[in-house]
Amino acid sequence: MKKVCWPYFDPDFENLPQRIFGPICSITIDNESLEDCTLIKVDSVNKPDLLLEVVQVLTDLNLTITKGYISSDAGWFMDVFHVKDEHGNKLADQKAINYIQQSTKAIGAARSTLESPVAKARTNKVVFTSKPPVPEHTAIEMTAADRPGLFSEISAALADLHCNVVEAHAWSHNARLACVAYISDPSSDSPIDDPLRLASIEDHLTTVLRATTLPIDVKQQEVKTADILGGEGMMTNVERRLHQLMFSVRDFDSPTSEPSTSPRSPLECADLDNEEGRKTIVSIESCDEKGYSIVTVECKDRPRLMFDTVCTLIDMDYVIFHASIHSCEGYAFQEYFIRHTDGRPLNTESEKDRVIKCLEAAIERRVCEGVKLELCANNRVGLLSDITRVLRENGLAVVRADVATQGEKAINAFYVRDMSGNSIDMEFVESVKREMGAPIHLKVKNETPSMHGSPERYRFSIRDMLKSHIERFSHTLLQ
Repeated sequence: MKKVCWPYFDPDFENLPQRIFGPICSITIDNESLEDCTLIKVDSVNKPDLLLEVVQVLTDLNLTITKGYISSDAGWFMDVFHVKDEHGNKLADQKAINYIQQSTKAIGAARSTLESPVAKARTNKVVFTSKPPVPEHTAIEMTAADRPGLFSEISAALADLHCNVVEAHAWSHNARLACVAYISDPSSDSPIDDPLRLASIEDHLTTVLRATTLPIDVKQQEVKTADILGGEGMMTNVERRLHQLMFSVRDFDSPTSEPSTSPRSPLECADLDNEEGRKTIVSIESCDEKGYSIVTVECKDRPRLMFDTVCTLIDMDYVIFHASIHSCEGYAFQEYFIRHTDGRPLNTESEKDRVIKCLEAAIERRVCEGVKLELCANNRVGLLSDITRVLRENGLAVVRADVATQGEKAINAFYVRDMSGNSIDMEFVESVKREMGAPIHLKVKNETPSMHGSPERYRFSIRDMLKSHIERFSHTLLQ
């Protein structure tokens, strides 16, 4: 009988790197250390965009980040987040805890195969895609100079073209509009992939988008496919795309002039007596000793604020090495130590000014102070067109829209303002119900909170902490 010999492989060999260098990704969710929030710690081998991916996981669950400490020097990524759920409580849902653990470990274990979509959009642009992971829908991207009633006109055009709107998200800021809509063929609930029909939809929507008198530069339109994620649990990917689309039409530049009927920006709509308490302040300083640029953001706190600022910096090709985040009494303080992807800090005043403008725009474009309408009705083709038509006929402009379907129900949320700048007459609520001609549940919320003065704000600053340690060390040497 012959002996069979083969090399011996230690079964722990595959885990040798982890035994030497530690686990690729370690996440700890602690509900015991703090009384009022959950502590989440992430330690991982660093990779590009890892911070944004982790923040996106937390944002997907509508968690509020009240504090955050980030360090990603020397190839290692260490994050500490203090989070609360949407009700202001500790994170108690076990499904949410499992989701954070699984998603974060998956991010740290391997480089994400999903590359950040590059925004090549221009004004008056329509983009189609029916690629996975949403094979049952065709996605349309639109950017244009905004005008009162434009979202209603887009909805009417899609209804005329016999397109079922499954999901849609639209932002308006500084007289620009960005919209991502998912449509399907109502006869088969399948994606629309007929080239002739897509060309017809493109031509029709482009005509609608071009019909503007606003003095916004319109240079180029193009049609291309793009990877956009949608559906439940993927909202922040759509939101990142909306940020990119707004950036592509330079909404960070204020229009030269606006008609009197155009909805005002969030900051313009603020009460002048309370304006100082809500003012957004972005500043940039240099840290010559370490070769960083220090970006400081102070503004009114709100959900998804950290996602918006981190997303903007990363999409502008900056790397965040250290950061501290803190919110107190409705006010947020953020500090980022950044360099460009080529390793240099921000050297010129023009580059600093551009980053400041882009961060201010990213913060402002999601703020919708005004009236929020939440509508729930039986879904049908043309429902979105009918609802937005009633709003337009009542003199209301949609400045932000989130449209979704859940089974047979359509769940819509609109942020609206009066086109003439006056306060909204709440009698239009009954008008909406009557003109729909079908049972519809509507809730109205006033999204303009009052602030009493500018609160005293606690700041945690990495820079101040280092300065304190240096001064203490110098004082010790002199004794």
